[in-house]
Amino acid sequence: MDMRGFIETTEANGAPVSAGLLARLQEDILTGQMRPGQKIIEKQLCDRYGVSRTPLREALRQLEADGLVEYILNRGYFVIGLSDQDFEDMFDMRRSCEIQAVQWAIERITEEEMERLEETFEFMEFYSMRNDIEKMLVINAGFHQIIYEASKSRMLQKLLTSLQTYLKYKNPDVVYTDNYLSVILKEHRAIFKAFKDNNPREGGRAMEIHINRAKERRCG
Repeated sequence: MDMRGFIETTEANGAPVSAGLLARLQEDILTGQMRPGQKIIEKQLCDRYGVSRTPLREALRQLEADGLVEYILNRGYFVIGLSDQDFEDMFDMRRSCEIQAVQWAIERITEEEMERLEETFEFMEFYSMRNDIEKMLVINAGFHQIIYEASKSRMLQKLLTSLQTYLKYKNPDVVYTDNYLSVILKEHRAIFKAFKDNNPREGGRAMEIHINRAKERRCG
């Protein structure tokens, strides 16, 4: 497996402008650069991001569907953002969905997907030994994405991917402890072992422990 598939961004490789614009708007809202209650001035955003009104309005409609902005008739778009309670709820939703995803994935995973999961876990071991937190975070996300795909549930995969996108902005300046990599490697080893043992129950239990601890690390 080529590690560049994990560590390169798609935006730099020709992703649609609207997709890149949406990601930038999400980041600006979720990091507080665009404050809750702030009126969105389309011309200012067009100038800031170097786009026309058409892709901007497309992105704003998607953000409205995602609950990050709201449109008020005759007044325009306003930022809503996410509250601490929103993040709390999303962590709880993610826990339930991740448990279901791993249980279905263990039951439904293909041979090719299992090979990808094993290779990804080996990369986790490698970068843990190198104490490379940045790459481990990317590979960690890749490990979970394989599980989502292996669950064979498109709706669950879409929901979990969305939750992952939002939750990464909760306490983005979190300071990782010296034993962080060894701890998350141990948590993922338990999940991976459940796949090797074809044990959905243990997989759900290992995933629940992992998500609960991830919440503690992110929220304090």
